[in-house]
Amino acid sequence: MTEFGKTLSRTETTIPGLIVFDLPVHGDSRGWFKENWQREKMTELGLPDFGPVQNNVSFNDAAGTTRGIHAEPWDKWVSVATGRIFGAWVDLREGPSFGTVFTTELDPSRAIFVPRGVGNSYQTLEADTAYTYLVNDHWSPEAAYSFLNLADETAAIDWPIPLADVEISAKDLAHPRLAEVTPIPPKKILVVGANGQLGQALRAEYEGVPGVEFATRDELDISSPSLTSARRWRDYGAIINAAAYTAVDLAETPDGRRDAWAGNVSGVAALARIAAEHGIALVHVSSDYVFDGEREGEWTEEDVVAPLGVYGQTKAASDALVSTVPRHYIVRTSWVIGEGKNFVRTMTSLAERGIDPKVVDDQIGRLTFTSDLARGIRHLLESDAPTGIYNLTGTGVPTSWADVARAVFALAGHDPARVTGVSTAEYFAGAAGPVAPRPRNSVLDLSRIEATGFVPESAEESLRRYVTGGGA
Repeated sequence: MTEFGKTLSRTETTIPGLIVFDLPVHGDSRGWFKENWQREKMTELGLPDFGPVQNNVSFNDAAGTTRGIHAEPWDKWVSVATGRIFGAWVDLREGPSFGTVFTTELDPSRAIFVPRGVGNSYQTLEADTAYTYLVNDHWSPEAAYSFLNLADETAAIDWPIPLADVEISAKDLAHPRLAEVTPIPPKKILVVGANGQLGQALRAEYEGVPGVEFATRDELDISSPSLTSARRWRDYGAIINAAAYTAVDLAETPDGRRDAWAGNVSGVAALARIAAEHGIALVHVSSDYVFDGEREGEWTEEDVVAPLGVYGQTKAASDALVSTVPRHYIVRTSWVIGEGKNFVRTMTSLAERGIDPKVVDDQIGRLTFTSDLARGIRHLLESDAPTGIYNLTGTGVPTSWADVARAVFALAGHDPARVTGVSTAEYFAGAAGPVAPRPRNSVLDLSRIEATGFVPESAEESLRRYVTGGGA
């Protein structure tokens, strides 16, 4: 009999992510009423905001009707409309909890959240039992499913009504035993822009990790109208956008302005739509150029953006787009150094060729090496850190570009006094083409990402290793 007057509450089970909820049911002589699914109240209690797209009803004429054990690649919210069911769940996901079993009874006052990859099965305990389930994806023949035999000896489910005495489909009777089950793999990670400086660092960071895919622009163009059908997006847990237009001076030209907005805004908008629609975490790399740099002190994640040039404007716009995705990480960085052409390699080359450079000394910041950036991105995803903006640069005392150049000369065995510091205005005087305005102060506060347990490496130590070891 349904229990009235319960308080909405949650109970963890032995299977990670499988959560039982007690629901308030209000009844009188006319019948009863309940809120079967109430997003605000239930997410506040810890129900994942799983974004259901379909509501199904299973009606069963007789007691003992048994269905399962099915593991689908989507999340499910199961609740009884009338009658009672005995439920059995078996974890069929890859990992240490594979094969774990949980059983309980459900009536209109109890519901359960079943995460992706957990096998579920139900046996009706009363005639005319109906249960409903909300799911956050549509059935597809391309999706990966797993099944387990209801009578599996390892799971050893204690069915209230013996399986020999109940109605079971021939298909369910033919499901494999646990030893032959194909586990449901974790959701995949897609790295977009995989051939750039950050993309190469992410390749190194995730080397050998299953389920991580890398796509170059030739393989996946985020500005293409076919992007929405380019993948079965529900199979992805995260997209890391390592693609960007970064030619800050060229962005000040008519053609460059169009290319910057297309690459940094239009393409990101398409990724944001896909991520929001399919419940994917979107990781996006932002820049110190969203700030005007016109004050002292470190910039925090809460500071209002005020970009000076086209590149900074496109990055600020893309940040705003990504912030609309329910699960997003905007990783704001500065002075990025990785594989390929960069400031440090240019200075090393000048030192070795006997050229004494003039380098800007009125822009202040910290270097960020792509290996550290990739490590921080992985940390945010794997630690399930709160969504939002995170500053990520190297640690240590802020320096000017001229200071960095002198350090490079010294590390390469040359006289750092060969580097002459000049103002930004002096450096760009007489430039042949447009020059983007640079923020004078690019120092970012790192306390928020450090509070998640991630401590970036010293910029000074990373530079030493990069120059003497030959890479990021």
